[in-house]
This record gives sequence, structure tokens and C-alpha cells, in this order.
Amino acid sequence: MAKRRRKGGKQSKPPRRRSVLGRALKWLAVAAVWAAVGALGLVAWYAYDLPDVSRLGERQRTPSVTLIAADGSTITRFGDLYGAPVGADELPAHLKQAVLATEDRRFYRHFGLDALALARAGLANLRAGRIVQGGSTLTQQLAKNVFLTPKRTLKRKVQELLLALWLERKFTKDQILTIYLNRVYLGAGAYGMEGAARRYFDKSARDVTLSEAAMLAGLLKAPSRYAPTHDIARARARARQVLAGMVAAGYLTSAEAEAAERHPARVVRARRAGRGPRYFADWVLDQVSGYVGPGAGDIVVVTTLDARLQRTAEEAVAWALAGDGARRGVGQAALVALAPDGAVRAMVGGRDYGASQFNRATQALRQPGSAFKLFVYLAALEAGLSPDDVVEDAPLTIAGWSPRNYDDRYAGPVTLREAVARSLNTVAVRVAERIGRDRVIGVARRLGITSELGADASLALGTSEVSLIELTAAYATLANRGRGVWPHGIREIRSMDGAALYRRAGSGPGRAVAKRPLRLMVDLLEGVIAAGTGRAAALPWPAAGKTGTSQDFRDAWFIGFTRDLVAGVWLGNDDHAPMKGVSGGGLPARLWARFMRASHAGAPGGEDVNR
Repeated sequence: MAKRRRKGGKQSKPPRRRSVLGRALKWLAVAAVWAAVGALGLVAWYAYDLPDVSRLGERQRTPSVTLIAADGSTITRFGDLYGAPVGADELPAHLKQAVLATEDRRFYRHFGLDALALARAGLANLRAGRIVQGGSTLTQQLAKNVFLTPKRTLKRKVQELLLALWLERKFTKDQILTIYLNRVYLGAGAYGMEGAARRYFDKSARDVTLSEAAMLAGLLKAPSRYAPTHDIARARARARQVLAGMVAAGYLTSAEAEAAERHPARVVRARRAGRGPRYFADWVLDQVSGYVGPGAGDIVVVTTLDARLQRTAEEAVAWALAGDGARRGVGQAALVALAPDGAVRAMVGGRDYGASQFNRATQALRQPGSAFKLFVYLAALEAGLSPDDVVEDAPLTIAGWSPRNYDDRYAGPVTLREAVARSLNTVAVRVAERIGRDRVIGVARRLGITSELGADASLALGTSEVSLIELTAAYATLANRGRGVWPHGIREIRSMDGAALYRRAGSGPGRAVAKRPLRLMVDLLEGVIAAGTGRAAALPWPAAGKTGTSQDFRDAWFIGFTRDLVAGVWLGNDDHAPMKGVSGGGLPARLWARFMRASHAGAPGGEDVNR
């Protein structure tokens, strides 16, 4: 019996082995608990400063303003371009399929993290010895794009995963896809499929073809690299890869993909209105906020700019500065052209926008010299004087100041017609003193001069500074049959979906000059070009205008008009340094004539400028 007990005792487990196993299980359980605590702590640590998820519905970017010329050509675009939000159910199936085939084929089968995709990407990267694939889901990409930075750190990856899990819990798959398709960046300043479709194809994303959808989906990998506006061949090659991926995912047959490849997407390239309309663009952009509020979103501004005239103006200014201007110390030039009603057709604000954004057509205040005499003689005609009235051209002194003529010569008794044509300074001063300086200032204000005007005797000779655009607009009143003019560059403002937000309806401040003095003043200004200081501005058809030169040749002007167009030219230097003998009747008049002849090419002549 004793032996059997010993034998039976050998068959039972030793107490020592049971003790070791129990302790191992105990420590394993403890380790598991601490691992869980550590994992929770790690999650809490990374979740502590997660971004505010309430920003999901916000668009953190500058609304876009697209400026287009009167003929529909694009001038420029400011800000980023977002299209109006479009639901995933509104988009064609092939666009959504192209995105899913490219970015996340198992989108509808994972919970925000795709373990199979991660394993597949890891294996591919291991075989290649470098990163060739990513395993991020579309939801993770949305979390990164909306909430996080592109910086590759462990913290960012953990937060990306946490946010992806939150998105999957908060939204349906279709909602997540909709948010993604409306927020993703697709190059060239375009965000979302709608913005990109309008940017590249000038159509809604609802209407893109299969080949266009493949090109859009291909941008997701590297928007700047594959942007069709940057490299169309590379963009099309990438689109072919997307089509192949759609075949592999079962969304297309090989025949359908081949048919799409035979008809690749064509990008609608924006027609540019000219090399230098940025002066005009800045001038218009400053006014947009006065017509639409900050909540208007992306807008399109239809301007009055004539693309052909803008190019003509740029070429004429470049010609003047590179030729005679370079030899005679002309550092800058400005030109503005208006329709008779004040619509700005062309604007050049300086030699080079890249070097200086200061707009000399709208921002610079300079002395207009004799170009200001328009207001003197118009006030005289309104006061009852006639072009044939005689005034003495002789030296005079007023309160210790003695005006002089340009050539220091005096003609004696002359008619107002001759005095205007020859731009005689002493006559202009005598006339202003006779009718009263306040009357001259009143006429200038009525014709749109808003700059400060001094009331001393030198007022008649243009010693008060004005801008080129306001002086040109004042002359436009004559071309506009005496009706006042407000220079303007905006015709219409509309939202990206075409809804009108503003449309110009006004025509100006009304009649500013009565018919009789208007007719007589135009006749006097025609004489300046026909037989006076403005002969270099002569055209093959009727034209009227006036020269202007400030003291020591610091400013040289020519302002004039035909039946259809008003243009003003200024030459000078930003530091007010004198030019080498450049007067309004020289280079400015030739520049004006060069621009006007090219602008009127093919137009019928022979009609009176005042109709």
C-alpha cells in the first residue's frame, strides 16, 4: 500500500511547478493591465491637444476673386478657388470611383483604419527598400488635411488615427466622402472637385467626363506636380494610371479605359488680358468690398477692361520709355483710357508692376500744368466769353508773382482761341482773374476733380496736384456730351454659380456742362491739335485735347479724346527729378497719338468728336 501511494504521489503535479505557473499568469495579467493603462495614457496624452473638431465645416482660406475683361478673358485671380459644396450623390459615379480606386478601394469596408492596406503597403515598401506606398485611408487623409499639419511625426500619426476613428463614428461613409471631395487640394489654388473642375475644365464637377474624372483623381497624389496647367503631358500620364486602377478595382472594363485614353481631358486655358493689367486689377480689387460683403464667398468680377486696348496701351508706353524717353530722362509713365461714359478700357500705372506696384494712373498726385486750363476756359465760356474775344498776352504781376509763357515771348492782343491753341500762360491767368478763381474751382469740382485745389493766382496754370484718372475723367465729360463721368472698372459681380450680386446701372452724376459752352470748348481743344501745341497728337479723324507741362519739365501730360475714346498720358519721375526738355506737346502727345491710332484701327473717321 505504501508503495502504491508513493507511485501515485509521483503522478501528481509538484507544488513548485504550480506555484511558478500561477505567478507567471499573475504577472502576465498585471502586465496586460499596465499595458492597457499605458495605452490609454498614451491615447489621452495625444488626445489632450487634438484640434478643435468643430472646424470641420469651416474653410480656412481666402475667398477667391476672379477678374475678367469685357471679352471674357481672365485678367487675374486673387485668393483660393473653392467651388460651391457638392454632395457625393450629385457627382457622376465615375468621378467617385476614380477617387476610390486611386485612394482607398476598401473605403466602404473599413472603420477608418485599413489593416490590410497597411500590411500591403508595408510589404511593398520592404521589397522596394523605400517608401513607395502609403496605407492611409481616405478618412485618415481627411483628418490630416482638415485638422493636422503634413509634418511626419509619431504624434501626428496617432492623432490622425484618433480623428479618423472619430469621423467614422460621427458621420456616414457618404458624408465623409462628400466632405473629402469638397475639401481636398487639387493644385493651381483650387480646392474640392467642384473648384478644380471649374479651374481646369470650366465646368461643374457634376458634368466631368470619365477622362476628366481620371485627371482630377490623379491630382490627389501630388497636386502641384500633376496639375495640368503645369504639365499637361504628365497630368495625362497620371490619368492613364488612374484608369488602369479603375480597371483593376472592377469599376471599368479594359475597353472603356482604352476609349477614355483615346479622348484625354483637355484643359481650358485662361486667356490673359495682357502682360500688365495688374495695376488695373489692384485698383478694381480695392473697390469690390464696397459692392459685396465679406460673406459673399468666391466671386467673379466682370470688368470694363478691353483686352486689346490694354495690350495696345502697354506696348505704347513701353515704346515711349525705351525710345526717346530713355534718352531724355523719363523714368515713369502712366496711361488711362476711358469710354466716354467713364468705363476704364485700359490702364498702365507704371513702367514695371513687378518693380513697383504704385499706380501712377490712380494714386500719384502731380501738377497738370496747362492741362488744367480746361477748367479756366470752360468757366470763361460759361461766364459769357467767346472764343473770339481778345485778351492781352503781356507780362503781369499779381501779389508779387509774375507768370511767364513757355518761351518767354508775348504776342500782345490774342483771341481766346489762339491763347488756348498756343497755351499762353499770361492769358489764362488774366481770364481766371477776370471771372474769379472760385468759378474755376467750381467748374473743376463739377467735372469730377476731387483733389485739393489752391485758390491762389497760380491755380490757372495747374500748380495744384491731381491724379491722371480724375483729370482724364474730367475731359471725358466733354466726350460724353456734357454729362458728368464717374470713372469705373466694375460692370458686374456674381457668385461662382452665376448669381448676380451687383450690376452697374447708374450712368453718372448727370449733366455737368450746358450745350453751348460744351460745343465751344470742344472747338477750342480741337484747335490745340489742329494748329497748336498738340500738333504731334494729330489723327486721321477729328480729335480734341490739351498739353500740359509743369515747372522745370517735372511732369508732361497730354489728355484728349475722339468720338469713342478718351485717353490721358503722364510722363515724369517718381522723385520729381526734371526730364530733359520733355513737354506735353512732345513725347506725351506722340505716345497718345500712337495709342489712339492703334486703338481706332479700322474704325470709321470723319465724325465730329462731340457728335
